[in-house]
Amino acid sequence: MSVVQDLLRARTAYDRRDWVAAYSGLSEVEPDAMGSSDLLALGTVAYLLGEHNDCVQALQRAFQAHLAERDPHGAIRCACWLARTLMMHGETAVASGWAGRASRLLEETGQPEDMVEHGYVAILEMYRNIFSGQMEAAMELAEEIGACGRRFHDPDLTAMGFVSQGRMLLYAGRVPEGLARLDEAMATIASGEVSVVFAGDVYCTMIEGCQEISDFSRASEWTAALTSWCESQPGLVAFTGQCAVHRGQIMRLHGAYDDALEEFDEALARYRRMGIEPATGLSHYERGDVLRVRGRLAEAEAAYDEAIAHGHEAQPGLALLWSAQGKRDAAAAAIRRMLAEPRDPVHRSQLLPAAVEVLLDAEAPDEAGQVADELTEIASSFACDGLEAAAEHSRAAVALADTRPTDAVTHGQAALRNWNDLRAPYESALARVLVGRGLSDLGDETSARSELQVALKTFAELGTEPAEARVRCLLADERPGGLSPREVEVLGLVARGRSNREIAEHLSISEKTVARHLSNTFTKLDVASRTAAAAFAFEHDLA
Repeated sequence: MSVVQDLLRARTAYDRRDWVAAYSGLSEVEPDAMGSSDLLALGTVAYLLGEHNDCVQALQRAFQAHLAERDPHGAIRCACWLARTLMMHGETAVASGWAGRASRLLEETGQPEDMVEHGYVAILEMYRNIFSGQMEAAMELAEEIGACGRRFHDPDLTAMGFVSQGRMLLYAGRVPEGLARLDEAMATIASGEVSVVFAGDVYCTMIEGCQEISDFSRASEWTAALTSWCESQPGLVAFTGQCAVHRGQIMRLHGAYDDALEEFDEALARYRRMGIEPATGLSHYERGDVLRVRGRLAEAEAAYDEAIAHGHEAQPGLALLWSAQGKRDAAAAAIRRMLAEPRDPVHRSQLLPAAVEVLLDAEAPDEAGQVADELTEIASSFACDGLEAAAEHSRAAVALADTRPTDAVTHGQAALRNWNDLRAPYESALARVLVGRGLSDLGDETSARSELQVALKTFAELGTEPAEARVRCLLADERPGGLSPREVEVLGLVARGRSNREIAEHLSISEKTVARHLSNTFTKLDVASRTAAAAFAFEHDLA
């Protein structure tokens, strides 16, 4: 078969998105026999199939071919793509060199802003600003990219402009505006005019943004679309790692934990195939979260350690793990440190639900209440389903700690409704536990046990052993007066004549917390003095 026929067959395979056949056909042709367009096609399919070295070599040859053909426009695009590809693989110095070459070629044309390639070079400059934290400058460039795409009717730049603006609006706390931009980006993808590489980037960027703000409805819808898009291209490797992560995240939300773990493992394999090791950190972190709620704490710790090793922050999951291991002081210290750090509203929102849980476990209800108030405010401004559910859940937990059972039931039921709407069985069961405890404090023991029994059944079905064990203890608990375990400890020490300071030192809590426990105890037992409370303790063998 002649070289011309080989190229025709490979081009046909490329046009129908049969990447394996296109790669096989193009790889069999000597590079010197191919023009710039065929070399660019080879670089594209090599990228899509995870053949990084072949991709770089083909793009470098395409760059030289464009120069030989006196086509600086094509050469600039090749240089931009090389810079982006190398940047993804952590080869920052080489990537910077190609970015500089693209910028220089653009300037040498004389009227850079009158060329569509200006938008592609602006993408690289936008990334540099994002990585250095210059978000305002990055936003200006995102707007330039979108404007350039519309001016030159370039679908790739138009989509990239919309999705970049959307993400940065999210980080600025302008979530409804940001989501509107992401929806516009999705509309450009749906048109079918965006090239495969840019379409994959836009899909993944949109879904990641929705996960960060807990907009689980959009994340689920777009993950399904991305999955179908990937499956329509046999042999595709690029983007499939992140697609697997996002599928796993949705499966975890729906309580399909074994399936989620399989997806995270698949993501790790796909990232390794692509040679993008830094991206594996998120997969390890997500595995840690699933293993933690199932009670496999040693495995969870190992997964978080792997996340850290790959440059991904393992918080707040690690703080929740320490709390589950009884390391409450360490967990609270980590949470307080993170709360004190400057964070944009999106990353702040990811921290706050866990912070409430850790601080309540560390018996710091006042701090937890402040965090819950902040979470409620952010959730209201974001108007995202998952975050609103988390805010109601946190308010219920704080109300329970503050001995406000009516508020605990009200907010717990709101959280339960929201989690049910999201088909999140684990979170729904946790909210049901809060409702049950609130009902118990109100004296409605029959309704309380009913709620707890439903939660227990859910935890057992999900295999979340720590939560299941806690509910079994609540159902088996026959402590008099509806006292909590900590209230029983404090009451016993009061009965033995300990002062508030001595109790605080003995239990490693603050005197203010001791006073709060005593106030709650006096209310529950309907007594007015330490003497009467001590008498109750002796009568019920609590001293």
